[in-house]
This record gives sequence, structure tokens and C-alpha cells, in this order.
Amino acid sequence: MRKKDRKIVLEDGSYFEGYGFGADVERVCEIVFNTSMVGYQEILSDPSYTDQMVVMTYPLIGNYGITDDDYECKNPSIGGLIVSDYNDMPSNFRYTKTLSEEMEDEGIPGISGVDTREITRSIRDLGSRRVIITSIDTPLDVALAKITVTPVPHDQVSRVSCRKRWYSRTANPKYNVVAIDCGIKLNIIRKLNEYGCNVTVVPFDTTPEEIEFMKPDGIFLSNGPGDPEDVTPVISTVKALAGKFPIFGICLGHQMISLAYGAKTYKLKFGHRGGNHPVKNLETGKIEITSQNHSYAVDLKSLEGTKLKATHINLLDNTAEGVECKEDMVFSVQYHPESAPGPQDSTYLFEKFVSIMKDFCEKKESEVNVNA
Repeated sequence: MRKKDRKIVLEDGSYFEGYGFGADVERVCEIVFNTSMVGYQEILSDPSYTDQMVVMTYPLIGNYGITDDDYECKNPSIGGLIVSDYNDMPSNFRYTKTLSEEMEDEGIPGISGVDTREITRSIRDLGSRRVIITSIDTPLDVALAKITVTPVPHDQVSRVSCRKRWYSRTANPKYNVVAIDCGIKLNIIRKLNEYGCNVTVVPFDTTPEEIEFMKPDGIFLSNGPGDPEDVTPVISTVKALAGKFPIFGICLGHQMISLAYGAKTYKLKFGHRGGNHPVKNLETGKIEITSQNHSYAVDLKSLEGTKLKATHINLLDNTAEGVECKEDMVFSVQYHPESAPGPQDSTYLFEKFVSIMKDFCEKKESEVNVNA
């Protein structure tokens, strides 16, 4: 019988011993949990999980392997995975690697055989904390000391954003969208292509002048990791371009838009992660089942006095899930409409973005004709 060879130690001194899989490396991260029943590959490759070690609440992980078509980014940057039961013999005709093989290739550690229910309850009761994944032989005091001396990172977006612009084109395009990459998920780009948009993906620190020079029909602000207040270049870009172009933000993009308009954000006790969060559309009264992944939220009260109006709220904790400034053609949501949790509850948001761009382009064309 295999002996336990790896453990995780939380900063409060609690620890859990189990079996290692993936890369055999030591790492200090923030521990969080995700309640999704499927989609571990998408979670593994979502840049928003940079520097986070994710506890999967669904017990069986790895059973369908890794497939080439399901990545959310090309180079996963998640901190690690914590699972109850890891399966290294996938049953799936599409799989090309096991989960452990992919994690080993990308330098991502994992641990199985731990009580993920107890760990999840601990996170819910005490909040997200820092954790180290290490050898089972590492003394507790040494592990805690390593957590203490490891600085809290504030550069996640700069690490996951693209280094230079790239393009994703579609057949018979109607609109040109500039997507600011703060850790964008590939399925968002696929959705924009699906709705008739050619997409130019640019680094997070691209200047407003450079974006304006591209003459886009709309601007998209992506999801991404870390504290939104750290991403000052994008906040400044929103301030400079709001009202000049339609702007649509998702997740981190939602938070950065809110900050640009003078609202405030704060860190949640344990965040929202999973595909089962009910959100109420305040304009229609309809309830959407949403997919979420974030540690920070927009302070609902702080929207008062700004040009933004709340459009959606989370029915679990009344956090702001959507905002809009119709005058400036700006709107955003905290959740992920491209992740199909409903499965089609939130696709109307892409239709809304396209509709705003259509009106924007028609207005531009009419102004040109008048001036001619």
C-alpha cells in the first residue's frame, strides 16, 4: 500500500496529510474551494486561479483526463489542487493526458486522500488563508515559517497577461473588439467570435491612446487574478475611454470598471467559486444560475453617488453582480456568462454587447454622413 508522502499546512497550524500527484514541488498559496461537479480542466487552466490552491468539493477528480480542446489558457498558473479521490485511469475517448501528467508538465502540485469536506468547512468558517504544500517530512514549525516569510504577491495580472497583441478572427465579422487581457479565458474569445466579433487581444498595460488608434467597435475587459486595486493601468484606461467606446467587463473587469467610476471593492471571506450561484437581474426580475470565480466584490453601497447603477445582485449574500452606465455605453457582470452554468441563462449579455456596438457604429456612420 502506498504511503502518504505529501501534506498541506495552513497558516493557523492545521494540517492534512495525503498522497502527492502532479509536480513534486513546494509552494505557498492562498487556499480556496470550488463547488463545481465537473470542469476541473477548465479550473486548472483558468488564469484567475494564479497563486491559489483549489480544494475541489466534488470527491472524484481526474476520471475523464485532460483533452486538447478544453483549455482556458495555454499555460496554466494555478497554485495547486487538493482533492479527495484522484483517478489516474481516465475513461474518456477524447483524453490525451492524465490530470497528473498535465500538472507535472506545468509544475503544479496536487494532493489527494485528504478530507476535503473538513477543509472546506474550515475555509467557510475561518475564511481563505495561506497554505503550503510540502513533503510529509517537513516539520510543522518549518512549514509555518516558510508561509510567514513568503510575501503576498501583487503582480498576478502582469504575469498572466499576454506579452504582445494577438488576433482571433471569425468568418463574416460584423464588429471589431479589443479585449484587454488580464488573464482572459479562451472561451470568452470563442463566444465573442461566435457573436460575429473579430477580437484583438492586447496586454493589460496597453495605453488608451494605443487602443483608440485601433478604432474598435467595442472594448472588453477580461477576468483575471488578484486584487483589482493592483491593476491601475486598466482602471486608468476605463477612465480615459468610458463614453468613447462601448465597454463590457466580466469578473475582474467588472471590479475595475466599478473602481474607475469611484466605487469600492473589498475581499470576501472565502469568495465565490462554482457553477451554482443564483443571481437576480434587477431589470427583468429573472434569476440566473451563474458560474463564478472571484475573491473580491464591489461594495453595493459605494455605487451611490457614482454614474453606475446596480443591475444584478447575488441572492446568497446580496453582493453586486452587475453594474451599468447607459450614458457611457459601459456595463459589466461579476459572473461568467461564457461558462454556461444555466446553461444558457446569461448568453444575452453577449447579445447586449453586440447590440450596443451596433447602435454605436450606426451613430458613427450617421455622423460621418452628416459631416459629408
